[in-house]
Amino acid sequence: MIEEPLVATVLDAALRTGGDFAEVFVEDRRSSSGRLDDGRIEELGSGRSRGAGIRVVAGETTGFAHTADLSEPGLLAAAAAAAAAARGGGGGVRTVDLDRVEASPQPIGTRPEEVAKATKVELLRRADEAARAAGDGVRQVSASYGDSRRRILVANSDGLLAADDQTRTLFVVGVVASGDTGMQTGRRSVGHTTGFELFDRYQVEDLAREAADQALTKLRARPAPSGALPVVIGPGGGGVLFHEACGHGLEADHVQKDVSVFAGRVGERVASPLVSIVDDGTLAGEWGTVAIDDEGTPAGRNVLIEDGVLTDYLWDRLRADKAGRAVSGNGRRQSYQHLPMVRMTNTYLTAGDSDPDDIVADTPDGIYVAHLGGGQVNTATGDFVFGMTEAYLIEDGRITEPLREGNLIGNGPKVLELIDAVGNDFAMGPPGTCGKDGQGVPVGDGVPSLRVTELTVGGTAA
Repeated sequence: MIEEPLVATVLDAALRTGGDFAEVFVEDRRSSSGRLDDGRIEELGSGRSRGAGIRVVAGETTGFAHTADLSEPGLLAAAAAAAAAARGGGGGVRTVDLDRVEASPQPIGTRPEEVAKATKVELLRRADEAARAAGDGVRQVSASYGDSRRRILVANSDGLLAADDQTRTLFVVGVVASGDTGMQTGRRSVGHTTGFELFDRYQVEDLAREAADQALTKLRARPAPSGALPVVIGPGGGGVLFHEACGHGLEADHVQKDVSVFAGRVGERVASPLVSIVDDGTLAGEWGTVAIDDEGTPAGRNVLIEDGVLTDYLWDRLRADKAGRAVSGNGRRQSYQHLPMVRMTNTYLTAGDSDPDDIVADTPDGIYVAHLGGGQVNTATGDFVFGMTEAYLIEDGRITEPLREGNLIGNGPKVLELIDAVGNDFAMGPPGTCGKDGQGVPVGDGVPSLRVTELTVGGTAA
């Protein structure tokens, strides 16, 4: 995107007035999207964003500037601004020799930008027709398509030079159904770090029917009960619980600020011996997969909790340097206009040995959660609240009536301790966008079936 000699020149300029570390991050992002609502195409567009962010670190101070001007004068002006913000002293010249790090982007079959807009619109119409055909109770259907191609280049004063080419494709269907219990919703989404071949693997009609079936089923659902109950979480759809309830607490910036319940506990048992949690940016095709993070570090498979014992945290470059640790490939940023911070990629609880049918059969009474919705967590305490978007009663060891209007309330570290069964049916869940300090990045999460011996269910049943 910019020539290597110019990168070196900009790094030299960034360090000219002093500083311990300088970094250039260049990004070229292209995207297209379409949205259908109530049978009409409401949106069909494309866009491009291109620019560079320059970071200079001097002691405990970081200076940052970004620019959409990738000419030499534009980049040098941003470098000077970042250096001034860092307030480094000492003067002099520091020459940077760049050494390219080879990375292997995810293979792409059909680039979405080469696919006609009419073909993408046809996907939306097919989903709309399939959802409406699912039942008379369907009142409204929305469908969204999106793709992006993000090319990045990262160089820094340690001599690193790395690049990645990331393509993601996404499809979402939402359905509103109406009946005697009012209006209920259903939603299905699929997204991978892949090209338009996503739709060779997934049929939009299937996604639409599943979303419609979810909404229609909730029309005959009973209100969720309230109280402390055993909860069985199904494969894939419950991964967001562990992303929020413990993943954020394992990010090194929270740990170093002492706002994590896991601070200072490496080597301690923090979970049931059945629990192992991994963050892996190398999973082929998953939504949070990258070849390098946004600091140029190759993605890795990082074991955070192994057999119940806390083994490590997630690190970006600055926190790792401060702690004398190796970087883990978790320095991520929303765009060139943002500083990197510690973020998850694909975070999941690994499979166990139990048959998922046996887990349910061994649960006399409780709740089965097929899909969790959005939630909130306090990283300092681990307390969380999550909505249940698809849940059922368990009675006499069988999944029976569907439920609606319920939340799961608990504490992340406590939940880890109360897991007493883990299935052999691991699956990744739907694509997600993780928000933190005003930035959003694509992430994946996953779980096998598992049972928590006791969770507080907040329902509306009398």
